Amino acid sequence: MMNKNFETAFFIATETAMLDVGRCLGAAVQQVGQGGIIFLRGDLGAGKTTLCRGILRYFGVRSAVKSPTYTLVESYQFANQTVNHFDLYRLAHQEELEYLGIRDYFSSDCLNLIEWPERGLGVLPPADLVVNLSLDGYGRQLLLQVSSSLGQEILRSWH
Repeated sequence: MMNKNFETAFFIATETAMLDVGRCLGAAVQQVGQGGIIFLRGDLGAGKTTLCRGILRYFGVRSAVKSPTYTLVESYQFANQTVNHFDLYRLAHQEELEYLGIRDYFSSDCLNLIEWPERGLGVLPPADLVVNLSLDGYGRQLLLQVSSSLGQEILRSWH
């Protein structure tokens, strides 16, 4: 049975450390061998895109990784994994997600990283893992919360 209170927290002191945490999260997802849905929550500048960049670096992206603020989604194809990076910050209406064909992105072999998921409530499927980022002095607090059995597997494979 899944323990919904399963979570872990980190203090992230630098951008490099945030990239490293992202790489570790990418490795945990790959070790589980499935996709998943990860919600990234936090204020502007909290490090959501930097964490996504670290995940994508783990999978092999060497080019610039920018937040898809205007296009809403950027997809990355790898040999055994597709990673979709969503940024819903500029989403005006949830109907825009339907026009985007949002349901087509959520297959079992895709990892979906979703910044600003609260803007897609009612349209987005539930998360497997929720990452909450907040400013803490010169660093960031990162809290990972499990929302499904897959999320629990991902977090367990990290430890």
